[in-house]
Amino acid sequence: MNWSFKHTLKACYLGYITQAIINNLAPLLFVTFQRQFQVSVEQLGLLISMNFFVQMAVDVIAARYVDRLGYRSCLVVAHFLCVAGLAGLSFFPAWLPWPVAGLALAMGINAVGGGLIEVLVSPLVEALPGEQKASAMSMLHSFYCWGHVAVVLASTLYFNLFGLENWKYLPLIWALIPLANALLFGWVPIRTLSEDGAGLSLRKLFSLRLFWLFFVLMICSGAAEQAMSQWSSLFAETGLGVSKTLGDLLGTCTFALLMGASRLFYGKKGSQIPLKTYLLVSASLCVFAYLLAVFAPWPLLSLVGCGLCGFSVGIMWPGVFSMASLHIPLGGTAMFGLLALAGDIGCSAGPGLVGLVSGMADGELKAGLLVAVIFPLLLALLIPGLGKKKEIPQSEIKTQS
Repeated sequence: MNWSFKHTLKACYLGYITQAIINNLAPLLFVTFQRQFQVSVEQLGLLISMNFFVQMAVDVIAARYVDRLGYRSCLVVAHFLCVAGLAGLSFFPAWLPWPVAGLALAMGINAVGGGLIEVLVSPLVEALPGEQKASAMSMLHSFYCWGHVAVVLASTLYFNLFGLENWKYLPLIWALIPLANALLFGWVPIRTLSEDGAGLSLRKLFSLRLFWLFFVLMICSGAAEQAMSQWSSLFAETGLGVSKTLGDLLGTCTFALLMGASRLFYGKKGSQIPLKTYLLVSASLCVFAYLLAVFAPWPLLSLVGCGLCGFSVGIMWPGVFSMASLHIPLGGTAMFGLLALAGDIGCSAGPGLVGLVSGMADGELKAGLLVAVIFPLLLALLIPGLGKKKEIPQSEIKTQS
């Protein structure tokens, strides 16, 4: 078979679907974990934070060593780790003396694989042939959302057909996707953004004030997204008093669907809309969405706020990635790794802060979500500080065999 860059792009899409699976399957089971394993809200918050903390450690290591090890081998290993982590969700809680330790181990293995995927796939797509880099990046990240939607819909269907008591088989089914993609990444052609040694060193990146602005923007992007995403299912069930099926479909699923719609929209129309403007409008809309979810007088209107938050955060992560690549053309793998680190700091800090504040407020999630509004607000205040963009020099792209 003749492998082309179209196959590479499809493998990258499946990579983000894999990330959606490992990040969003466990939260759908939080109430089940509470009932079956007596896991508290605070422990669930720690599991979420641990997941992204491990991804942060991987981001740091990958930023330094991935170019030496090679994209292909790292991507294949990353997907096999996701297979092992998903299988671990089914077995580790029963094998270890403390079920929460089993959950932590499984989610930790998933986090290593997901962290590698996160660092590698975005620069891989950035290096593919084509001119509309921001649109391509937005399209790529939309597949995280479609994966999120698929996880919610297919898992909800599974629960209704086979019952929550049979949840242990579900992670094994989802593990088939990273297994297939590990094999695919073994064959597709791979390109990288810069020649060996051509990218900026970590010391040089750290000396750039603009890099630190993007670093903070990524923290806010990850926090604004995951503070709502990770808690929306439990928020709908316990905070708004709706059923699990209705909460997953109207809360979590709507969040992911509208986040994907936002990314798909910019992927198709991005050449006609200034990215900086789209980011600023989205951040402002996100502030409104959080406040609507918290203060709406009716549960369904709060769920509308959850969904609207999904649309508003859609462009944040891929948009900041694209702007950083245009502003700092020679950032290379190191920059993408560090920005992924920043995003994961936000992904950990956002849900962790919601869980902490909610625990202090006797389990009231609205209190935690209200505090989380600071992240999109800070994003809206910092975006105007970005200057004009620079085009990435195509001469700095190479192909790996």
